Amino acid sequence: EVQGKPFVGPSGQLLNKIIYAMGLNREDVYISNIVKFRPKINAGNQGASNRKPSNDEMRISLPFILEEIDVIKPIVVIALGGTAMQGLLNINGTLSSARGKSHETQGTKVIVTYHPSFLLRSKSPSRDKRKLWEDMLLAMNLLGMKITEKQNNYFK
Repeated sequence: EVQGKPFVGPSGQLLNKIIYAMGLNREDVYISNIVKFRPKINAGNQGASNRKPSNDEMRISLPFILEEIDVIKPIVVIALGGTAMQGLLNINGTLSSARGKSHETQGTKVIVTYHPSFLLRSKSPSRDKRKLWEDMLLAMNLLGMKITEKQNNYFK
């Protein structure tokens, strides 16, 4: 909130590394959140903490995200985490069952994958990083990006 942009903490640093590994820079992509505020935990100063947005909060915020998609006209949207998956695609199942394939909203392809914060606390970081990377390779294919042998073999 202080910096006025999403993904600036440890999750954002990892996201920057992922974007760079794809052969892109952060400035090459548009980054947003499923809600336009950090849901407050309790009254008072919450510091860096927040909670998952409620279904109502996501429903109220959805028109803003859909408008962003309409204005930006991305080729691919990457939904990071279960909250983004649920809010954007209205998928209430597991993230594991939704990842690894292309979904669609407003005529735009959507790839669902793990949130960087999940990777930071994962008990199986190599396996989970590989799964996220497979999703990024799928996005790169949809974007028509060249995938190098090095990129293809990350986390194998």
